Amino acid sequence: MLSLTQGAFGLASGSLVGFSLGLVGGGGSILAVPLLVYLVGVSDPHVAIGTSAIAVAANAAANLFNHARAGNVKWRCASVFAFAGVAGAFLGSTLGKIVEGQKLLALFAIVMMVVGTLMLKGRSGAGEPSVRLNRKNLPKLLALGLVTGALSGFFGIGGGFLIVPALIAATGMPILYAVGSSLVAVTAFGLTTAVNYALSGLVDWYLAALFVSGGVLGGLFGARSASSLAGRKGALNAVFAALIFAVAIYTLVRNLGFV
Repeated sequence: MLSLTQGAFGLASGSLVGFSLGLVGGGGSILAVPLLVYLVGVSDPHVAIGTSAIAVAANAAANLFNHARAGNVKWRCASVFAFAGVAGAFLGSTLGKIVEGQKLLALFAIVMMVVGTLMLKGRSGAGEPSVRLNRKNLPKLLALGLVTGALSGFFGIGGGFLIVPALIAATGMPILYAVGSSLVAVTAFGLTTAVNYALSGLVDWYLAALFVSGGVLGGLFGARSASSLAGRKGALNAVFAALIFAVAIYTLVRNLGFV
């Protein structure tokens, strides 16, 4: 059972992740696992991954609703990608449960550095808005969906930083549609990972509820702040990338036994 302090940290951690997602639109969910392990005090990294997967899916579903209302989702392309990715996420999360917890965290830290680097790169808005599912892009969607789903499931992350460029590479759709469509896959991958971990008893449901609640609250503040800080998007990405790098380095240092 969580202590009152752990519960408060869980709520605060969810708020931070939700705030960053609402503010810069991605990258924030990568912080969920280290926050659960090092701030909240979840002793088993596998429980942290299983619990964070629920929060990832919930945040993605909420954002998907907003993008769908705005017409930013290419449903057929997204569905094919997600369908293949669910199989990958199941395989990846099954493998992740087998890997020793501390080794998994060390690998996770390396992925965090990749995410931080990608956050610093600019994204082009060019693309073909009228793109549709066809025989040419179907194999690409299936293959890239399977790979990104496996990585998402293995590390218990949303994987949007991989899914967005994968959708663009497979179909040539504009970045706005790729971001909206990616949330279909992020939701599906998160749910698949969460269910797989839950079947092994590796989900703290009370903590997950606190984390999701904090994420909803933080996301509202982040979305409101995003509109007023729209002109500083590059600077905001740099700040959050620096935060991700700092947490990744701390995670590696802890795993190497220096702290």
